[in-house]
Amino acid sequence: MSRIAASTQSARPPAPADILELLKPITWFPPMWAFMCGVVSSGAPVTDRWFFLIAGIALTGPLVCGTSQAVNDWFDRHVDAINEPDRPIPSGRVGGRWGLWIAIAGTLLSMAVALVTGFWVFVATCVGLACAWGYSAPPFRFKTSGWTGPAVVALSYEGLAWFTGAAVMLGTLPGLEILLILGLYSLGAHGIMTLNDFKAVEGDRQMGLRSLPVTMGVDRAAKFACVVMAAPQAVVIALLLAWDHPISAAAVAVLLLAQFALMPRLIADPKKNTPWYSATGVTLYVLGMLAAALGLGGYI
Repeated sequence: MSRIAASTQSARPPAPADILELLKPITWFPPMWAFMCGVVSSGAPVTDRWFFLIAGIALTGPLVCGTSQAVNDWFDRHVDAINEPDRPIPSGRVGGRWGLWIAIAGTLLSMAVALVTGFWVFVATCVGLACAWGYSAPPFRFKTSGWTGPAVVALSYEGLAWFTGAAVMLGTLPGLEILLILGLYSLGAHGIMTLNDFKAVEGDRQMGLRSLPVTMGVDRAAKFACVVMAAPQAVVIALLLAWDHPISAAAVAVLLLAQFALMPRLIADPKKNTPWYSATGVTLYVLGMLAAALGLGGYI
């Protein structure tokens, strides 16, 4: 803890490699995938909107998502000093208040890029940034709740990123069909975020974090996560059929059935099998997102 106290005093600028580690590039993939789904679902030709496409990729990946990681690491620096002392801030590699300054700079830069990209992209970016700060920073600290924490992350990583992709390509507010599908996949992603909490049940209990595995128990939380992931996909299938996208609906249905086949193993031992399900079942889930987007965009 003394190292953390010292690290918030003046310090030299951090190395670029340490800043990049702070921004956690590995976490950029999920929102960038959702952004791609938004681009596809718009049905708009990419060749006409290259500048906006590149700006949107930057927003959903290194800017907004990267900023959220910096915000999280800054406000969790005392906990990380215990659990992950080699992280850039507790290790002193990003010393002083540089972690906070990087988070603020990322916020302002994200808003500036979004502002020149379009009104609805700017709105989505502001909501995403508000979620990023509210998730980690007091007085909100949404992450302490097993309900609001996963909901905020699911909305940011899936819904807002998808919305941004569609808005970037259309240059206006996406249509109702796109909004309904991205909303459903955001809802289902709440279950995916709940799975992430199984790896830290004891630590969350000790730190007073009320994740669903802590409050509901591991077994019930695993079953709940499966229901939350599956139910929205069933609605997606029904909507795609109603909107005359049978091939897209069939693809999502096949992927959902494959998830059903994997879920019993997850439920049997959630702590042990969550990493396995994240690599298999969650992959099927996000492939379903793309299948739905292809239908909405008129590609299948």
